[in-house]
Amino acid sequence: MSNTDKVVKFLQEAKVFYIATIDGNQPRVRPFGIALNIDGKLSLCTGSYKNVYKQIEKNPNTELSAVTADGKWIRVSGLLVNVTNEANQQKFFAAAPMLNEIYSGDKRKDFTILSFKTGAATIEDMEGHKETIELNAKS
Repeated sequence: MSNTDKVVKFLQEAKVFYIATIDGNQPRVRPFGIALNIDGKLSLCTGSYKNVYKQIEKNPNTELSAVTADGKWIRVSGLLVNVTNEANQQKFFAAAPMLNEIYSGDKRKDFTILSFKTGAATIEDMEGHKETIELNAKS
């Protein structure tokens, strides 16, 4: 299993993860629920009309966090880049069919795919176990 696959699996088990961005000098956090491995990179989707996308455009340094039911947590930090194209969009539509409804018609042009160009993940638990996972195009 690649590093990216390991992180995606963790996020899928957690079901919901939280993405932190910066809006001016204020942190902003919101829930997300879909992550995929696209071309070896941890990838997310959003709408280009949303504040989260606008904040990432201004400052692509992003962090996300999640916790699983068994008490393990993950933090992922890195630089997000826009990798939107038809093939990447179709991967998300296949993984989460409800996105087809959300981004139908005129909204399809707003459906944006973001990938961690660089980054690292840390998985920890209450017993003090800690694993650091490097994320890049080779993982």
